[in-house]
Amino acid sequence: MRRRAWGALPLAAMLAGCGAVGRPGGAASFAKGPPAGLSAQEFQWARTAWRYLENNTDYDSGLVPGMDRQPTFTAWNAGDALAATIAAHELQVIDAQEFDLRLSRLLGFLGTMDLSDGQLPNKAYRVDGGKMVGFDNREADIGWSAVDIGRLLLWLRIAGQRHPRFAEYADKAVLRWRFCDVVDACGVLHGSLRSDGRLVRYQEGRLGYEQLAAAGYAAWGFDVRAASRLPPTVATTILGRHVLVDARDPRTSGAQAPVLTMPYVLAGLEFGWQAPDGSTALREPAQQVFRVQEERWRREHQFTARSDYQLPVAPYVVLDAVHAAGYAWNTIDGEGREHDKLAMVSTRAAFGMAALWPGEYGDRLLQSLQQLHDPDRGWFEGRYETGAPNTTITLSTNTAVLEALLYKLRGPLYARDPSPGLFQRVTADPFARLGRCWPGEREGCAAPQR
Repeated sequence: MRRRAWGALPLAAMLAGCGAVGRPGGAASFAKGPPAGLSAQEFQWARTAWRYLENNTDYDSGLVPGMDRQPTFTAWNAGDALAATIAAHELQVIDAQEFDLRLSRLLGFLGTMDLSDGQLPNKAYRVDGGKMVGFDNREADIGWSAVDIGRLLLWLRIAGQRHPRFAEYADKAVLRWRFCDVVDACGVLHGSLRSDGRLVRYQEGRLGYEQLAAAGYAAWGFDVRAASRLPPTVATTILGRHVLVDARDPRTSGAQAPVLTMPYVLAGLEFGWQAPDGSTALREPAQQVFRVQEERWRREHQFTARSDYQLPVAPYVVLDAVHAAGYAWNTIDGEGREHDKLAMVSTRAAFGMAALWPGEYGDRLLQSLQQLHDPDRGWFEGRYETGAPNTTITLSTNTAVLEALLYKLRGPLYARDPSPGLFQRVTADPFARLGRCWPGEREGCAAPQR
């Protein structure tokens, strides 16, 4: 599979993974039943999503892959695993003992994992054993994804907030990382890749995923205002509605810039479109992305829930977009090639849209997709607009189902005013700084802001 550092999409959307099957509790570990506010049907939906983690977790490492029964995972997948485990516990799908054991194993790995260039989580790891690997599954240090790390950072923060007994271990994991090369003094996010044996940095993220990732760094006190605010955009009109499009040209940036649903959905579910640094940049674009898809359904009677997704075969990564490469309702791959037959109603996008924008359209979306699952394996990716199911089963989709149901019950998942902990105490100590570019030791931005 040819790889390319193309920006906005998280590597979890590009890479599938799975390890040895392990069931710490199995079906007997289901907790007592749905909490108040969750229907019996919604509780069953959550149980179905949790089956993915039951089937695919490596018992020894606690790691969960990106795709059903595959060998690898990413930092994005690690964030998904934290999110799914927390949601399943709070939805009363798993009991306290299984929650504790699963979160302990996962945090234990994150606190000891090998780091790319000794700095940050590698782009990929093996689920069994946790070794750094390349996209061919051979042991290798291939650099990091700033976007994937941002998602993991946000969920490490949420884990410590919602379950304070784990906050120390989340803090210790982050204290191991060196941030000098992933977020610069002006708050721009940088990924890295290996070229001729050395790490080369590149600006990472496009409209939507860039701001979502920035929220993860902001949750730990980093000044990422350059990544939090909107990049240069242009407004396009689709079905009479304005939609903001990333104005950066893929021909010069090397990165596709599609308008996708999931970054806006995750920003809504996780922090209510108000990032930890106060940025609300995604709020209005999120409304636009939902309303134009709803409008398409009303005018054309076409269910629409467009977002990125993955396939186990070429083209592997599908950017199923509201707008991409100059056209509305365009479906492309990471190289910009069109794949109109792969246009799909995304399960994870539909669950998120229904939770964030309750009403007729969200209800109808869920009705159209509610049978697209295997009760013993989890939710499918979605239904192609031709009518055929996409029966691929991934961690990100099953996590999104759990997150959407928890949002329905509790609202946004990130706490507005987190209490300071070990990370804040250590990074505020001028004698403890080890050249890791923690928030308190960063220089001010001297370059012009984009």
